[in-house]
Amino acid sequence: MQPAEQAPDTGVIRRVLVVDDSRVQRRILSVSLKREGYDVIEAASGQEALEICREGLPDLILSDWMMPGMSGLEFCAALRALPQDAYCYFILLTSKSEKAEVAQGFDAGADDFLTKPVNGYELRARISAGERILRMQHELTNKNRVIGDTLDELQRLYDSLDADLLAAKKLQQSLVPDRFRDFGQGAVSLLLQSSGHVGGDLVGHYRISDTRVGLYSIDVSGHGISSALITARLAGYLSSSSPEQNVAMQVYPDGSHEHLEPSEVVARLNEIILDEMETEHYFTMLLADVDLETGKIVMAQAGHPHPLIQRADGTTEQDGPGGLPVGLIPEAEFSQFELQMRPGDRLFMMSDGVTECPDTENGMLGEDGFEKMVDGLKDHPLDETLQAIVWQLDSFSGGQGFPDDISGILFEYRGA
Repeated sequence: MQPAEQAPDTGVIRRVLVVDDSRVQRRILSVSLKREGYDVIEAASGQEALEICREGLPDLILSDWMMPGMSGLEFCAALRALPQDAYCYFILLTSKSEKAEVAQGFDAGADDFLTKPVNGYELRARISAGERILRMQHELTNKNRVIGDTLDELQRLYDSLDADLLAAKKLQQSLVPDRFRDFGQGAVSLLLQSSGHVGGDLVGHYRISDTRVGLYSIDVSGHGISSALITARLAGYLSSSSPEQNVAMQVYPDGSHEHLEPSEVVARLNEIILDEMETEHYFTMLLADVDLETGKIVMAQAGHPHPLIQRADGTTEQDGPGGLPVGLIPEAEFSQFELQMRPGDRLFMMSDGVTECPDTENGMLGEDGFEKMVDGLKDHPLDETLQAIVWQLDSFSGGQGFPDDISGILFEYRGA
């Protein structure tokens, strides 16, 4: 037998509160419990017991039902109303055995009953039952605490990742600093909207000469960070500020440079992504060499959606050779074609996030749907047209958001 001051090491019940207005009954129970090794506290009334519980909740309460002032039933109900993190097992001592009265005790928050006079063997059995319940409750509490700590840590990691992704989004948006540029004989408007924090689309322009500009629209396979990193590399290869670093330019020793044919530029990028980037990603692309004086456009298409020309009279044309995506086949050949623009004509170079935008009935916008959308925006200001397309796409999808990145270029030719 263990010393009277110590509760069993294996038990979760250590501190027991005995509540009875009879000093003799309290003494009998206290002696029996102390002999078993429990730390016992006594209270002569329900009110006194409640004050003890407010200062520190015991593990187990043995309370008489019938007491002057606050009854055991009222004490139990008041105890359960106290704000508390732990759970206290409550046994009512009573001579009552009617089912309705027992149910009343359970409704008040009692866990078990003992019939008076209390039998020592039955008392130990009831306490053992309480031990099992409290042990499960403690294990559940500990597991919940671990889960809570884990969720807190995951939330901290998520917040950190979210902050990094927001910073990455700002960095990616900075790759397209000039969303609108007026070249005199023409002007260009750019759109880049990721479906997540960051995406795999890229649009941009660069000067070839005083009379020529390059336009590119790129869609890297996949989504997220890895695709965004590819777009960052590609933005460097098509730099608008450093012709010597632009793969579209052939720089000569005397410092002069010449723009390569669009098909050659795409072939160069195909070689770079296969030989230098060591990635499983590929990308589609439209690359245009625009002559601002004549309106002639030489364009290479590599798996990207067809370019769309909206003529000044409102008619639309949508065509192209299609071609292979970049980064799939070594030494692939890419063809190019020519377009002739006249003053007032508009050229749209959009990613497949536009034509493949889903509606509310498992359909897609498609090329025909995009033509109709453009028809309704014929007289829209150039610098607002692409954003108007985003609003119409959002309405078309029923406000469900976009599963793919949305990007594009709108070039308007004005002539000399």
